[in-house]
Amino acid sequence: MEIIENNIPLEIYRELRTKSGLSSKDIEAATIGLQNSVYSVMIKKGGTIVGMGRIIGDGGCFCQVVDICVLPENQGLGIGKVIMQQISNFIQTKLPKSCYVSLLADGDANHLYEKFGFKDTLPHSRGMALKVV
Repeated sequence: MEIIENNIPLEIYRELRTKSGLSSKDIEAATIGLQNSVYSVMIKKGGTIVGMGRIIGDGGCFCQVVDICVLPENQGLGIGKVIMQQISNFIQTKLPKSCYVSLLADGDANHLYEKFGFKDTLPHSRGMALKVV
C-alpha cells in the first residue's frame, strides 16, 4: 500500500466517488472543487488508486473533511483508517490550533471518525445542508 499526498486527478476523483457509493460530481464542479483542496491524500494498492480523502476550507479558521472513500472491494482492510490517519496528522501539524474542523458522517462512518477525535455536535449545534440543483 502506497500513500500519495498530492492533488487528486479529476477522473480518478470522479471514478472513486461513484464506485464507492458517494454522489457523482460533474466535471465543472469537480474541477473547481479539487483546485480548492487544502490537503489531499490517495491510497494506491497494486498499481491502482483505491481510496482518497481531502480537507477543504480556508486553511485557517474553518476546514471540512470530505471525500473519504474506498473502493468496495478494498473496504474492511483498514484503508479508511490509513486515510484518516494522514488527514489527522495534517490537522494536528499544519492547521492553526483554533481551526474548526468538521465533517459529515454517512451511515456508520462516525465510528471511524470518532477514533480520530471527532464528536457528534448535537445538541449544541446541528449540521444543515443546501444542495444546489
